[in-house]
Amino acid sequence: MKIFNKEPSFDFMGKRKLALIVSILLVILSMASLATRGLNFGIDFTGGTLIEVGYENSADLTEVRATLESAGYGDAITQHFGSSKDVLIRVPPHEGMSNADLSTGVLNALHGASDSDEIEMRRVEFVGPQVGEELTEQGGLAMIYALFGILIYITLRFEKRFAVGSVTALIHDVVITLGIFSVLQLQFDLTTLAAILAVIGYSLNDTIVVFDRIRENFRKMRKGSPVEVSNRSINQMLSRTLVTSLTTLFVLIALFVLGGEIIHSFATALIIGVVVGTYSSVYVASATALALGVSKQDLMPVKKEGEDEPDVLGDQP
Repeated sequence: MKIFNKEPSFDFMGKRKLALIVSILLVILSMASLATRGLNFGIDFTGGTLIEVGYENSADLTEVRATLESAGYGDAITQHFGSSKDVLIRVPPHEGMSNADLSTGVLNALHGASDSDEIEMRRVEFVGPQVGEELTEQGGLAMIYALFGILIYITLRFEKRFAVGSVTALIHDVVITLGIFSVLQLQFDLTTLAAILAVIGYSLNDTIVVFDRIRENFRKMRKGSPVEVSNRSINQMLSRTLVTSLTTLFVLIALFVLGGEIIHSFATALIIGVVVGTYSSVYVASATALALGVSKQDLMPVKKEGEDEPDVLGDQP
């Protein structure tokens, strides 16, 4: 079922300069926030102690946080894990305290503030700072390798101007998503990094679909400037893009609302990425290709030598 009864005719490319200004401002703000505030890295990157405890009854996170703060663990992050009876506590490294001292101190503080002795230590995991630094480096390299591979793939499949446009859109999406995490100081851990990589894949898929239609229309439409061809291609793909994006957003919103605190950062990164990725597929990728001078001649199939010559032998009886 189509959202539109007939093909829409929105002038997307006519607004590309305004969109460019908006994108540049968002990227500058994001980079400024990343440079000044940085990301709120989780213990996957910074190192620390992860403690899971189980309560006999439902645990009040507000009371747990107040207890830990009064015991000297105010920088600890607490959240439910699985059910309201299970609590996950993340404690950054404390100078002069070992992993065992941290876990024992946290458990003693919780026991001292609870009327019940039924607080069970489920597990304790320690992530050293050296491991955190290694994960940070490898995570950044993973994104760089992904972008480089995409650049080669788009160049081979389409054209180098489209390749630059697609990679520009992906960098745009990643920077803005990271910038929002920096501004809001949302926790950035390995699940969030996985979401960022998923955003790259989602945005690329949307961009390739639009580029496919642009290439097809460049070859089919005898008349029309590159701007007109791009506009028509985006309008033809608009219903498909909206249906895909809205369906994905419904699932992600459900994950955000019902998935618990442990998955909030993951769902948030994907929600931001889907919105920004859909926008960049329409404006950033296509507008960049147009700005670089992509034309019909660049996308026409290469004719083989002698392809247009008449088949003389075929005319003989």
